[in-house]
Amino acid sequence: MSSDPTIQPARPFTHEGATLIWEARGSGEPTFVLVHGIGMGRTVFNGLSERLAEHGRVIAIDLPGYGEAPEPPRTPTVERLADIIAAFLRAEGIAAPVLIGHSMGTQVITEVAARHPDLDARLVLIGPTVEIGQRNAWTQLARLGRDLLDESPKVFVVGAREYLRAGPNLRLKMRAMLVHKPELAYPRVAGDALVLRGEDDEVAPHAWCEQVAGALPRGTLVEVPGVGHEAMIKNPDPAADRILAWLGITATADATNP
Repeated sequence: MSSDPTIQPARPFTHEGATLIWEARGSGEPTFVLVHGIGMGRTVFNGLSERLAEHGRVIAIDLPGYGEAPEPPRTPTVERLADIIAAFLRAEGIAAPVLIGHSMGTQVITEVAARHPDLDARLVLIGPTVEIGQRNAWTQLARLGRDLLDESPKVFVVGAREYLRAGPNLRLKMRAMLVHKPELAYPRVAGDALVLRGEDDEVAPHAWCEQVAGALPRGTLVEVPGVGHEAMIKNPDPAADRILAWLGITATADATNP
């Protein structure tokens, strides 16, 4: 648990046998809900959470079997993870959230919006996965390796720690990510959606992100210059600025001309 006095103690939420862990900071509206990618956990969002908490309430989640959340009896599908998050949002009375997903987390929040339109969610998809025609583990690992070549030691330390915590079922979790077809869910997302891509992202290529934004009925693509797939870990400020500008909360960055 963080020593930051503004962070509320982490708590579990269990739905149909699977448990996530959630941690909140800040107050007011909107409520930002942060969902991590494969092998990660809520700690990758610490910097982004701190920035966003200046403008609303921020909830960061460990999905079942990641971070501090216990391993579920069976590895959940992406759709099942989405249903767990939707149940959590309803249980906490969270209306009109801003769901922010990174990498695999974009697949999860897309399914939340598509399967549960009554939640009236807006989406931020950071480095969306997985590109059509490239859905195999070796391709994705190779791309991630190339992307990490220029990253800082901070990214390696945080990433390595979270991958170790993801446990022995990481292969099954990867398979659940790769068999999911987000392009079937994109057209069913009714709310506004921001596709946020690092200019140097090897995992989420520009052409794929253009396709994602085009498939979303109210999608917008914004690129952050000079950063890759894990940009929000090393320096969350450019991502935070563009998210807030897109929401119309602050004018610290021009969301249409990054």
